Amino acid sequence: MSEIRSELKNCKRIVVKAGSSSLVHPETGKLDLVKVERLIRILSDFKNQGKDVILVSSGAIAVGCDVLGLSRRPEILPMKQACAAIGQGELMMLYQKIFQEYNHKAAQVLLTFDVITNDERRKNAQNTLKQLLDLDIIPVINENDTVATEEIEFGDNDTLSAIVCTLVGADLLVLLTDIDGFYTDDPRKNPNAKRISLVENVDDSLKSMAKGTVTRTGTGGMYTKIAAAEIATHAGAHVAILESTDLTLVQTLIEGEDVGTLFVEQKNRKFDLLGYIVNKEYLNQE
Repeated sequence: MSEIRSELKNCKRIVVKAGSSSLVHPETGKLDLVKVERLIRILSDFKNQGKDVILVSSGAIAVGCDVLGLSRRPEILPMKQACAAIGQGELMMLYQKIFQEYNHKAAQVLLTFDVITNDERRKNAQNTLKQLLDLDIIPVINENDTVATEEIEFGDNDTLSAIVCTLVGADLLVLLTDIDGFYTDDPRKNPNAKRISLVENVDDSLKSMAKGTVTRTGTGGMYTKIAAAEIATHAGAHVAILESTDLTLVQTLIEGEDVGTLFVEQKNRKFDLLGYIVNKEYLNQE
């Protein structure tokens, strides 16, 4: 057990990002209710330990598609927005119901890119999130897909979760995905690819490796997770990439075991967070 990993048990404010690939059955696109319940149970136990918990969740469009009986995710923007409008309420009802079963309350917060890049709106969002945490309520956050367009969208919830870390002063960001960490190459194509256990600095060589390493589903892929790690670590949070197949790995991570890939916080390094976000440098994959 490394000294840095052993410190994770002391994290007091944790952001967990669950993408669509972590919440649905890959064969049908319908919600995996067992995984959703298991995730909420783990987050509720963190709350019982006295930790603040924020969940950044995808899945609204997928749920909306299910309600409408669509066999595939729509490509036309207005249809995506309609699915999000239908699915967001359904998904939040499910979260609130299950959190309530573990004696915790959840509140929905929907954000758009222009909220974060506007000083007054960003401050208002920050105040709301901090007030919810002070009230011992679990914020459940998603991009507001019902109004987001290409011009004002984050692009993925990896980036959104990292920005949330900057707003709430989180100690740890957990990115759940369908691969068990960051590798030197795509492990599905290269059997010699090695999992990187610890990353002390996100540099150009790491970003270069990320461009060739993707996940099976979802909108982000590995590059956006590295970009999220760059944002969040410079805001003072450790960042972990974990496989979502076994959600107990979140607990194992907090216990200090060598699972996934851990990026070390970099809050003492100079970094223009707002400029990085405004210019959408995290989308520059060329």
